[in-house]
Amino acid sequence: MDRTPDGKSVLNLITMAKKYSPAMVDLLGKALEYSKNQYPSIPDHCRPKPSFKTTDANGLTKAIVEFIDLSGGWATRISTEGRYIESLGKRIPSSVKKGTADVHAVWNGRHLSIEVKIGADRQSPEQKEIQSDIEKAGGLYYIAKDFDSFHHWITKL
Repeated sequence: MDRTPDGKSVLNLITMAKKYSPAMVDLLGKALEYSKNQYPSIPDHCRPKPSFKTTDANGLTKAIVEFIDLSGGWATRISTEGRYIESLGKRIPSSVKKGTADVHAVWNGRHLSIEVKIGADRQSPEQKEIQSDIEKAGGLYYIAKDFDSFHHWITKL
């Protein structure tokens, strides 16, 4: 089977390009490459294929964090939800500032705050205030509505 200079199957690349956007092909390629580097003894035909569902907020957030991590940046998901303490029988609020973005990251030495919004979801007043604070402090703030536009934004930085 024909292979590209970096060893990828030409047929697999053609199939991925027909099925996915260029942004998703980039993420899937990085995830597959990471898997090959982490587990070099696993033959390609036995390796699970990476997949990302970006049609909901949870899936899009995971894809964004994974892309940044696999591209040499650093990212983490921030939960502002609080937690349930079973022994107390109640939920306690989070200590994270209300309105904090879903993802915090470092990309090429810059702080990024990324808020994920799917469909009709809009920023709250607290989120708008946090956006202003981040930008005043020199950080970058982005509202991600889909993976393709996020990919376009971050690869231009």
